[in-house]
Amino acid sequence: MSSFDVYRTPLSGRYGSPEMSKLFSARTRYSTWRQLWVWLAEAEQSLGLAISDEALSQMRAHVTVTDEDMAIAAEEEKKRRHDVMAHVYAFAQVAPAAEGILHWGATSCYCTDNADLIFMRDGLGLLLPSLATVIHKFSIFAHQYKDMPCLGLTHGQPAQPTTVGKRACVYIQELLMDLDNLETAKAKLRFRGAQGTTGTQASYLQMFDKDKTKVKELNRIITEKAGFKSTYAISTQTYSRKVDMEVANVLAMFGATCQRTGGDLRRLAASKEIEEPFEADQIGSSAMAYKRNPMRSERMCALGRLLTNRSMDAMDTYAAQWFERSLDDSAIRRIDIPEMFLTADILLSILNNIVSGLIVYPAVINRHLREELPFMATENIIARLVQLGKSRQEAHEHIRVLSQQAASVVKNEGGDNDLIERIKRDDFFKPILPELDELLDPTTHIGMAEDQVDDFLEGEVQEALKKYNDVLKEGEGKGKTVELNV
Repeated sequence: MSSFDVYRTPLSGRYGSPEMSKLFSARTRYSTWRQLWVWLAEAEQSLGLAISDEALSQMRAHVTVTDEDMAIAAEEEKKRRHDVMAHVYAFAQVAPAAEGILHWGATSCYCTDNADLIFMRDGLGLLLPSLATVIHKFSIFAHQYKDMPCLGLTHGQPAQPTTVGKRACVYIQELLMDLDNLETAKAKLRFRGAQGTTGTQASYLQMFDKDKTKVKELNRIITEKAGFKSTYAISTQTYSRKVDMEVANVLAMFGATCQRTGGDLRRLAASKEIEEPFEADQIGSSAMAYKRNPMRSERMCALGRLLTNRSMDAMDTYAAQWFERSLDDSAIRRIDIPEMFLTADILLSILNNIVSGLIVYPAVINRHLREELPFMATENIIARLVQLGKSRQEAHEHIRVLSQQAASVVKNEGGDNDLIERIKRDDFFKPILPELDELLDPTTHIGMAEDQVDDFLEGEVQEALKKYNDVLKEGEGKGKTVELNV
């Protein structure tokens, strides 16, 4: 049967990076189980249990699961209906000297839970530099356009101008929150270690003739070998599924950030102010040849929604656990944990691709700003009139009446905004007429935006990205533009 005759998830088959796809592959999963068995046996031998050097040597030589090993395990699982024991059997076929001591004292969750903690730690390790790269590239864009005025929008309606760069900093700040959340989640992860069937370590205490010091040392050695600083002080048969929930929640928040950012980029594309990259031979629509659909941003919103909703699975799984363990967590976690990380990884690839090639149309931005600027300028006009001795309330009423008349021309007649012409014809505004052009200059309406961008990029952003300088260097690591399968 061809691979095209069976379902393959687009997360790995179409969109995912090779690194993240490999991390959550079957070979990595089962090879990690073998590595955990090696660490357990090494620690047990070092603490005096009868495990031969030959057994350890054979185990170390066959940590990586081969295709043949996979086939043996699959056949055994059909008989045993137990994946961990099937892989114990397959490991013993290539490490026969270790057959009698494989999985000594352990429960299945020694393999499965510890492996999942390793995968989540390493998955976060892959996501963090990718996110730092996106922030870095977005920061370059924000700096480039820090002083370009554009129409602000509140409630979806024209509002006081901002700048293209200042608006980009809104997204950057939210991505910085995600960076901090992911760093914290990674730092908080601990190991389950060797805790036994209900978390009491009873089997290990028996194996070491009630020597509690050796039981604790066993855990310390394995934890150190796995690259963790500590274990969770309290475990049942599993580590608490609240750990999965915490990781899922920070990934879900990143998914929400992607939806929010992608939504704004789609609206900017609709107004033709800013567009995502569009390749020379790219087709926007099978029917409408002229179209430049923002498919990257649309995909980002779709996958962001998928990632955000995964957190509910993790909450439900945590809440559904009974006492020391129930198995209704297993099947859903096999799907959710890899797919959460693959989805987050894909979203970062999309973001990287977008921010590497954003296209800005200054003339369109300026036209939209000029169309609304007469209304935007009224705040400055009122303030200046008060400085010149006019009543603020009287000035407000004059502006209100003229603005509604001008708005009627725009909305009901399809005409241009003629508010400024109406102001020029009204004697009440004579004191500010010599200054009117200056009051209508877009750069006088952006306040501290340029300074805010500089302060933000040179302060918070630079500080947050300091630890990622190596991967941000030109041409290195994830610093390269990401190509998308579109």
